[in-house]
Amino acid sequence: MKRRQILQSIGGLMAAAAFPPLGAVRAQAQESAAPSPDVTGRLARYMVTARDRELPPEVVLAAKHRILDTLGAIVSGAQLKPGEMAIRYVRAQGGNAEASVPATDIRTTAINAAFAAGMFAHADETDDFEPFTKAHPGSATVPAAMSMAEREDRTGEELLRAVTLGYDLCCRLLMALGPDHVRATHRSAEGVSSTFGAVGAAASLARLDEKGMRYALSYAAQQVSGIWSWERDLEHVEKAFDFAGMGARNGVTAAIMAQSGFTGVPDVLDGEHNALQALSREPRPEEMVARLGTRFFITESAIKVFSVGYPIQAPLDAFLALRRQYTLTVNNVARIVARLPEDGARIVDNRAMPDVNLQYALAVALIDGTMGFEASHSYERMQDSQVQSVKQRIELVADRALMDPAAPRSGRVDVTLRDGRTVTQFTKFPPGTKENPLDTAQVTAKARELMLPVIGAGRTDAIIERVDGLDKLRSVRELAGLLAGN
Repeated sequence: MKRRQILQSIGGLMAAAAFPPLGAVRAQAQESAAPSPDVTGRLARYMVTARDRELPPEVVLAAKHRILDTLGAIVSGAQLKPGEMAIRYVRAQGGNAEASVPATDIRTTAINAAFAAGMFAHADETDDFEPFTKAHPGSATVPAAMSMAEREDRTGEELLRAVTLGYDLCCRLLMALGPDHVRATHRSAEGVSSTFGAVGAAASLARLDEKGMRYALSYAAQQVSGIWSWERDLEHVEKAFDFAGMGARNGVTAAIMAQSGFTGVPDVLDGEHNALQALSREPRPEEMVARLGTRFFITESAIKVFSVGYPIQAPLDAFLALRRQYTLTVNNVARIVARLPEDGARIVDNRAMPDVNLQYALAVALIDGTMGFEASHSYERMQDSQVQSVKQRIELVADRALMDPAAPRSGRVDVTLRDGRTVTQFTKFPPGTKENPLDTAQVTAKARELMLPVIGAGRTDAIIERVDGLDKLRSVRELAGLLAGN
């Protein structure tokens, strides 16, 4: 090519770069004019209206069940090691007397009270669980809500709505991030979600406006944490912090900061360098707001029948059904094979903690005919010679065929008898799931069993009565006083 032709070609290319085709211009204009997803704004506006929005009766009942169930976990957990350590820590912190620490004489800041109650709530494996996201929404959300409701002197109805909102934010964050992605990157789905559950409840009770909700979400997002190393915790202490104490503290902190006038980033869920991009390589922002006001995650969490890790619930239920049906005993059982979904089996395979050790749970169930609260926390019972002998007959199989998204925590048990027969039971949905729910009497019985040894029959009955009538309770301080023994 001649020099002039080369220059003309270069000029044409430059012009094309400076003036793109009309179609491209229109596409760019349409893109720039397209409305922002505004996920943060839509969520914040819903949070403002949710505190005054009437809930469907079935949602109110589900919220009462989860609140009572979590209060049972809180009261019983106050006397376990994570609870004792939290009491020692919070007592040393002092602070303004804004809220009570349940089952103690401590009055401290709402932040400290939420932290302690959160540690109590997941001091063991008593609290509820959402099977799809793997969140433990109650153990962070209810402590945050109770502390803020006492601080702000809110009604029982406001508490119900705040807790319901907290469950939504807790589970929706994991839906937006992808719960499997969270765990695939070595993070704790339970820890990552707990702060959002707590901030949802606390911000509602702080009665923040839309701007305040935006800022509270931003400060909550900055605190989101939790790594999957909790599996190596041998005493359930760091696990209690990761699942609940940390999130309850973070959420209340974020809400009070916003209430105190802290300003921040108004679009933390959808702006540049936003939280969902930071926490997931495959974020789905719309999951944060999809079906808000019609889908309530508080109706979807599972209330545990047994105080053991959730992967144990189904096989334990299946085994106890076989024990009743075939009158199984230590003498007539030769072998037990429990099959769990692969991910759940890894969590509960012969662990050091009794409440997350499947082999121990089934051994005790064969010997005792149940798995009670005391046995589920007894390191001494784990070393019992009879228990050790029975454990040798129990095999856990991580079964890939049970990896069913529709039933993520199922369990199958095959028992071979000494006469050569093999009997089998499969529990697809453990008792307490949305597919196999507990009624009010069953939830109440569980809560009473947990609370009565710690605070006595009178206070236990009074707490159950107040929770049953939460929608008519004029001040949550009345309930908080009963929990604290005032």
